[in-house]
Amino acid sequence: MTVKKIRESKDGTVIMITPYAVLFFVERGKKMIDIKLIRENKEIVKDNIKKKFQDDKLSLVDEVYNLDIKYRESKTSGDNLRSEKNKISTEIGSLMRDKKIDDANLLKSRVEEINKELINLEIVETNLEKEIKEKMMQIPQIIDKSVPIGKDDTENVEIEKFGEPNVPKFEVPYHADILARINGLDKESSGRTSGTGFYYLMGDAARIHSAMLSYARDFMIDKDFTYVIPPFMIRSDVVTGVMSFTEMENMMYKIEGEDLYLVGTSEHSMIGKFKDQIIDGGELPITLTSYSPCFRKEVGAHGIEERGIYRVHQFEKQEMVVLCKEEDHMDWYHKMLNYTVEFFRSLDVPVRTLECCSGDLADLKVKSADVEAWSPRQQKYFEVGSCSTLGDAQARRLGIRSKTEAGTKYLYTLNNTVLATPRGLIAFLENNVNEDGSINIPKVLRPYMGGKDLI
Repeated sequence: MTVKKIRESKDGTVIMITPYAVLFFVERGKKMIDIKLIRENKEIVKDNIKKKFQDDKLSLVDEVYNLDIKYRESKTSGDNLRSEKNKISTEIGSLMRDKKIDDANLLKSRVEEINKELINLEIVETNLEKEIKEKMMQIPQIIDKSVPIGKDDTENVEIEKFGEPNVPKFEVPYHADILARINGLDKESSGRTSGTGFYYLMGDAARIHSAMLSYARDFMIDKDFTYVIPPFMIRSDVVTGVMSFTEMENMMYKIEGEDLYLVGTSEHSMIGKFKDQIIDGGELPITLTSYSPCFRKEVGAHGIEERGIYRVHQFEKQEMVVLCKEEDHMDWYHKMLNYTVEFFRSLDVPVRTLECCSGDLADLKVKSADVEAWSPRQQKYFEVGSCSTLGDAQARRLGIRSKTEAGTKYLYTLNNTVLATPRGLIAFLENNVNEDGSINIPKVLRPYMGGKDLI
């Protein structure tokens, strides 16, 4: 694969691109973990990589360790040369005052030599720094000790079930057929306008969809979260700050000819909102709930649905995002997870929570749990949301810090799905459809449906 350097900006950003997609970005200061951990105990980092079954990355740790030694040696040499230069400059001043011009000129030639050496050292340091950052961006975040060890999502661990996963006496139709009965779905037209993976929601189906999102918004506002509508496009330096390279390649749509990407979730622009900011500790925690359309390529997924709307390129989502102190992040993690459970139970949808195992965690995540809704048609659960704490990984990459009495520290960031629809819509339909094809409207949605209790 041919890799070409497109440009290097003033802040040190290097953009590398392949014929297929943006491959990676290296920016000053961006890294996933603190390099001190590799300096002081690289075996912890290696053990973490093994727990995530990414043994191909083990060599990165030693490479970073050795490059860092060279980098610090170069910095030390530079510091010593600068100290020598300062000392010589003082001596030159004294010699000039004493009219010892020849002696002063000899020392000046040494200063010129030092300046040349410093220039060479700075080039070496810059190259080493970029190489270190590039490799460190590929080393995964240290997972929480409570995360179960497993290779992939088949080894995720059930935490708890909420609500009775009932199976009606009648056969529950496929969600596309439920929607067809109320003239609510048109994929034939979307195929003509946009291709596979898109859809038109019509009439009451579209209204239910909007009602669920409006209810999700108000549900979170009632939990004292601030409602936000963020930008739906973000720059590359934000993309690489909030997600790993693999996620970026598999998910993000790039705007051709511009340094802009369509958001795959509003979390991206919500975390990016605080890029390079120092937040007063007294303002923490910051609790936000955001709405956005979401756009995903779904590369490597199980295929885009031809008929239904379970896996699509475009959907809408209500998200919750929290920025907090390190000591509070796990409390917020459990609180946020419970909010999503409470939300779906208020829609009469049984759910369960699953602890994601080590091999199923994206590289930036410290700990994550999925919320799965019961499908009476399939008689099994399917994913409708995910709650994650990313430690200080995103904050470290984006330079988001807080000022406290103990000093300036990177913040911890968390995100969780309140509602992602149409998946949430599918869960609602299957659990509220009647044998005659009518659909029950739970009390919490009726104010958003003009008071209707049945469709």
